[in-house]
Amino acid sequence: MTETLMSKSLKIAAVVAAYWFISISMVFLNKYLLSSETLKLDAPLFVTWYQCVVTVILCFLLSIVARYVPDYVNFPEMNIDPKLCRATLPLSIVFVCMITFNNLCLKHVGVAFYNVGRSLTTVFNVVFTYFMLQQTTSIYALGCCGIIIGGFFLGVNQEGSSGELSMIGVVFGVCASASVALNAIYTKKVLPMVDNNIWRLALYNNVNASLLFIPLMIVFGDVTEVYGFPLLTSVHFWFLMTMSGVFGFAIGTITGLQIQVTSPLTHNISGTAKAAAQTVIACTYFGQVKSSLWWLSNLTVLGGSAAYTEVKRREMKKQHNEAPAQKNGSV
Repeated sequence: MTETLMSKSLKIAAVVAAYWFISISMVFLNKYLLSSETLKLDAPLFVTWYQCVVTVILCFLLSIVARYVPDYVNFPEMNIDPKLCRATLPLSIVFVCMITFNNLCLKHVGVAFYNVGRSLTTVFNVVFTYFMLQQTTSIYALGCCGIIIGGFFLGVNQEGSSGELSMIGVVFGVCASASVALNAIYTKKVLPMVDNNIWRLALYNNVNASLLFIPLMIVFGDVTEVYGFPLLTSVHFWFLMTMSGVFGFAIGTITGLQIQVTSPLTHNISGTAKAAAQTVIACTYFGQVKSSLWWLSNLTVLGGSAAYTEVKRREMKKQHNEAPAQKNGSV
């Protein structure tokens, strides 16, 4: 009994540690690729496009491996249906906006401010849920959203006071938050089209995105920038690019695994703690000294997000407990 409990605890600890490592590493690696003074590659759409291509390749590779060693690798069969490509296109457009704005935000703001810059996802989720799904939100949850908004504006104010604020980065962060919220809503609508298989959805999303990015890269000059890039033949550069794509693919796997071995609430708590750790690591690594109010803004955003999660958990538990009573009362 003790061994089983210890084994389960070790498994949970390993999955949470892997989630933290992959998520934090991906942010720092993307920051390097997007705005490093060493690389000097001003082609954020190209970097994002390549990550989508890597995800498509990995989906097919894992599908082939699973076919031959199903006892060791569990992955669905992958094939592309043009009809499903068209059916998932609206979600893919939102998906393209989400990953593009995420990377553009990271390009223009520091890693330490990144979480505050994209902190309005919960707020937009409440807004879009009301206008698109006609679902209301409790006063307690709205209060948590108010705390998040307050922390966001305090963070913007303090980042501006330190002279490190990029307004275009903040705008991209707000757009990223809105896109993430929209992506969650559209994902729920589209998942049944792919038999509720998250990996098949990832395949179609990234196939569509790989095609959608091509005209965008031409219009915004990324193709020209890459064509004249001096490190285009560098093995090290392509290794880093490929690793960023692998991390992008892996984060989907490890997120699902963390939810599976713990719970959605624990996953959100882990994500909140990870964001705090990431901020501290970024400030230490880049040698940044922040004011007390700046740190307060981060704590406010994280606290508001954690409180919102707890409020929603309690509301869902209450609804779950009330459902049998209502059913019995109607019989």
